[in-house]
Amino acid sequence: MTSISTPMPKAGAGPAAITGWLLFDVATQPVFTLLTTFIFAPFFAGRIAENAVQGQSLWGFAAGAAGLCIALGSPVLGAVADVSGGRKPWIAAFSVLIVLGSAALWFAVPGAAYAVPLAMVAFACATIGTEFATVFTNSMMPALVPPEKLGRLSGTGWALGYVGGLVSLALMLAFFVASPETGRTLAGLSPLFGLDPADGGGDRAAGPYSALWYLVFVMPLFLFTPDVPGGQRFLPAIKAGLARLKATFVKARAHRNVFKYLIAHMIYADGLVGLFAFGGIYATGIFGWSTTEIGVFGILLTITGAIGAFVGGRLDDRYGPKAVVLGAVAILIAATIGCLSTTSGVILFGIPVDPPIPGGGLFAAPAERFYLLCGGLIGMVAGPLQAASRTLLVRVSPEDSMTQFFGLYALSGKVTSFMCPTLVGIVTAVSASQQIGMTVLVAFFAVGGALLMTVEVPRLRRG
Repeated sequence: MTSISTPMPKAGAGPAAITGWLLFDVATQPVFTLLTTFIFAPFFAGRIAENAVQGQSLWGFAAGAAGLCIALGSPVLGAVADVSGGRKPWIAAFSVLIVLGSAALWFAVPGAAYAVPLAMVAFACATIGTEFATVFTNSMMPALVPPEKLGRLSGTGWALGYVGGLVSLALMLAFFVASPETGRTLAGLSPLFGLDPADGGGDRAAGPYSALWYLVFVMPLFLFTPDVPGGQRFLPAIKAGLARLKATFVKARAHRNVFKYLIAHMIYADGLVGLFAFGGIYATGIFGWSTTEIGVFGILLTITGAIGAFVGGRLDDRYGPKAVVLGAVAILIAATIGCLSTTSGVILFGIPVDPPIPGGGLFAAPAERFYLLCGGLIGMVAGPLQAASRTLLVRVSPEDSMTQFFGLYALSGKVTSFMCPTLVGIVTAVSASQQIGMTVLVAFFAVGGALLMTVEVPRLRRG
């Protein structure tokens, strides 16, 4: 096996600079936790759209349109940034999309004629802004710490992001989102600021809440984290960046190992997207869980995800990112099979248990608790999988094209993100079985892991 050296950055950054970078993951997490998964997306499908089927379809179109923009734009922007130098101006520009897109969701009032298109466009803008800004913050990593500490930096960022998601979700459920039936939040309180559950005031507040949260936690990045010195002007940088991007694809043979990794990442990342997209739907189908139970389930996954990200970062530094990713994929396969083995009265495909009883309490049935255990394992390894994946890209990429390859990394994580959910839907429709449909996820993890095993990881040059 040929050994490739990854040079150290010339200098490390101070604690304030590193903290500012780490808090970016905290800043963007509500876009994923509150808007994409647990609060606004179910609200859109259940209250804004005409029915849940239409809502799921339209939400998929919005996410697909955002994914297409990200797929087309990320490698181009990464290539431009490699030439133009500075990352912060780009992050600031895409922060405008994040803030305006998130805040605009407040105006998506159920029953309003404009509510559906407004929600779709605003969500797409917030998602695009978040993903594009992340390309530029990821590319700042090698200038902050030596190569042997990249795993810890990446893992800590993911862990803090999970903590941010946990806190933001808990605060929303406790103080803002109320049940239309009782008018009370999960904490048994009336929603703050007189938010009316009849028009989804608490659910819509997730938008401006996410925007304000982002502004607060992104500020340390701009204030304390040093930027890369500027290079070419904007228009020449576009021309030069596009030329570099073309060269990246033309010279794919020279970077064969990197592209092999990007394909592997594309496959197992698609499986993870599908797992989070359908895990709650599957639980609702087999257990009839309410929004409150799904929210509590989300809090559990966030807690285990934060723990896993902290531990995974240290395992990354000790054993390498490839070992962490492969271990996480193996656990995801086992945990997904465990979820698929569960119905309301059966676990592990054949062990009968008592089914849930109406009024029996939160997660009182054995099958529900087993599903929680499998979900906890999924949350535990999802963070290390994603954190170690970006560390692995740093390890296998050429140093002088780091941002460019982070653009391709974002592309590999988004360009086929429609594929896994689509296949799950097709197989579910043909088989008329949720369980059989979800087996697609296992296949994605298995194929992605098998391809990753063939990727060569360069040895570090330590100081």
